Amino acid sequence: MDTRLLRTFVALARTGSFTSAATELHLAQSTVTVQIRSLERELGTRLFDRLPAGTTPTPSGRRLLEEAERVLDAEARLRAAAAAGNGEGADGAVEGQVALGAGESLCSSHLPRVIASLRRTHPGVDVHLHTADTATAMEGLRSGRLDLVLLLEPEIDAADLVTRPIAHEPLVYVAAPGHRLAGREAGWAELAGESFFVHEEGCSYSDRLARSLLALPGPPPRLTRFGSIEAARACVAAGLGLTLLPEATVERQLRDGLLARVDGPAVPPVPVQLTRHRRRWTSPAAQLVADELTRLLGDGDG
Repeated sequence: MDTRLLRTFVALARTGSFTSAATELHLAQSTVTVQIRSLERELGTRLFDRLPAGTTPTPSGRRLLEEAERVLDAEARLRAAAAAGNGEGADGAVEGQVALGAGESLCSSHLPRVIASLRRTHPGVDVHLHTADTATAMEGLRSGRLDLVLLLEPEIDAADLVTRPIAHEPLVYVAAPGHRLAGREAGWAELAGESFFVHEEGCSYSDRLARSLLALPGPPPRLTRFGSIEAARACVAAGLGLTLLPEATVERQLRDGLLARVDGPAVPPVPVQLTRHRRRWTSPAAQLVADELTRLLGDGDG
């Protein structure tokens, strides 16, 4: 069986759209249609229902999806073993592409130096960085679009994923330097009267802050959610309110006097969870990236 047909089948099952699958695979939409029909003829069963809103796997398609993913995983192992046996790459160096997912704060603060280090030491490893919230990152692992993800979550309750905390991100309340709480101690009662600009829903530390504020007596707090940390940071720097962010994302602004700390209620550091899919093979390139993430981001790293 041509594994290209299986790759197209998995992409269509994941995206639910012939157009999206064609874009992802860099194929013409007509080619995706032909390949799916060929696979259905070869297997003797209809794999998808074609609906006005898109495609959805039939019961047969759902049953075959996991097996197709296993075949593609085995193919990846075989290719990696052949490459190792043939000594591909300069001096047998590890090569390959790795899709890494992470939240915006990690992408902007820590991951550039990891990628820079890998380019110096392992130029054959190409890291594709994808900004994603927790739900999107987990779906990416399950669909095979991502090889590894970093999640800023206290814990991950998912039997099909393997997680390992490799670091902890300290959180800090910040305000504009001229704000009345800048450089001061502030309890929940004082924070309740402030406007907060926080990251979008699905961000663990922002959601926890919102729950704490909403549980306070009196009028509900003024909370504005942003999909961008930069937007929240800019509103706070303009004196419009406060925010709670990983310290690494505001280090430069604090150092340059654009933002000031607020000594607010204690918040525990957020674990950085290195996560992969339990059933999928970790390629040598992905393992090398995981090792470098652990080395450079790990607690106690200088």
